[in-house]
Amino acid sequence: MTMSEKLEQLDELKIRLDSFRPFPPAVAVELKKLYDVRFTYHSNAIEGNTLTQSETEMVLEHGITVGGKTLAEHLEVIGHKEAIDYVEELAGENMAIGEREIKDLHSLIIRGIDRSEAGRYRTLDVRAAGTEHVYPPHFRLQELMESFVEWLNSSDVAKLHTVERATGAHYRFVSIHPFRDGNGRVGRLLMNLTLLRGGYPIAVITNERRKEYIDALVYAQEHQDDTGRLLDLVADASRDSLIEYLRILSTAE
Repeated sequence: MTMSEKLEQLDELKIRLDSFRPFPPAVAVELKKLYDVRFTYHSNAIEGNTLTQSETEMVLEHGITVGGKTLAEHLEVIGHKEAIDYVEELAGENMAIGEREIKDLHSLIIRGIDRSEAGRYRTLDVRAAGTEHVYPPHFRLQELMESFVEWLNSSDVAKLHTVERATGAHYRFVSIHPFRDGNGRVGRLLMNLTLLRGGYPIAVITNERRKEYIDALVYAQEHQDDTGRLLDLVADASRDSLIEYLRILSTAE
């Protein structure tokens, strides 16, 4: 299936999903619980958190600590859930997304682990783990983030398909790599903020596709920002979420 065919399929699924709006309140609550856990588990697992999905659910739903797991891993789960809540709040507001909102997202994720780094751009230069790719020098971060925010809120970007816009937001952000840690998680949150504003459900890039996902980012960085592989992953994740939403809503009806 070509990418244009995939995007057409997503459009058709979204039209069907829109026919169920407004969602029944009880179903909306259950969908939020389901995706809070799933998104948090997979996004953290991609970064090395060892809590399983069921353990993540226990931490979020019941406040239970899991034996043998670090405090930092528990705090990552709690912080990511708070960041999802903030993304959903931003998605419902008609306002431009600026550096302050991005720093706030980062702060929610990191503050329980390293308060000194929370919401602060890195002051050192870094290299991508396992590759020779060097991220932009720290002294250019302010300039690059101002350009990123301008791009994110531009009228030209608004004309793109929602999934293309979400993919671009994720890739451009992680390629700047403005924070010492937490860039991947913030990037996936920005991706989903864009999807939510476009009327799509949260899309989860699963830990099972971690290598494919990392390879897609590396490929784009090494091939003149060719994000085709990453777009394919985001489109697949969006399709899976749309289908699951439709299945649950159809059953509820």
